[in-house]
Amino acid sequence: MEVKTVGVACDHAGFALKKFVIEYLESKGYPYKDYGTWSDASVDYPDFGHALAEGIESGEVYPGIAICGSGEGISITLNKHQKVRAGLCWIPEIAHLIRQHNDANVLVMPGRFIDNKMAEKIMDEFFTASFEGGRHQKRVDKIPVQK
Repeated sequence: MEVKTVGVACDHAGFALKKFVIEYLESKGYPYKDYGTWSDASVDYPDFGHALAEGIESGEVYPGIAICGSGEGISITLNKHQKVRAGLCWIPEIAHLIRQHNDANVLVMPGRFIDNKMAEKIMDEFFTASFEGGRHQKRVDKIPVQK
């Protein structure tokens, strides 16, 4: 995957894991933009998910990483945006598949259900897997809502 600037976003339940994600990105030399939140004080995940999605859609960042407690809420929020393909991952094999088959541009992780060691394995897979194209491209092309 060609990395531009990685967009990172979380809610309060994902804040601790986001700090680790930023350490990981820095260790790999990946530039990043932090869309928040910046503490573990209670916040609403859509505020930060929408900000990251707008960064993806505008081309300001690519790819993105998002975290909330279960990963579901922020994933749902991100996927409301037409140019976002966010995939929720809790094991590395899924991270590989969301890149290989779905050309996912946002990795979502469940902050309350994985530890830093698993997050590192997931991110390693996400950043090294490539989209296969071929039969998968026609499926990805059908994802945006056509009006």
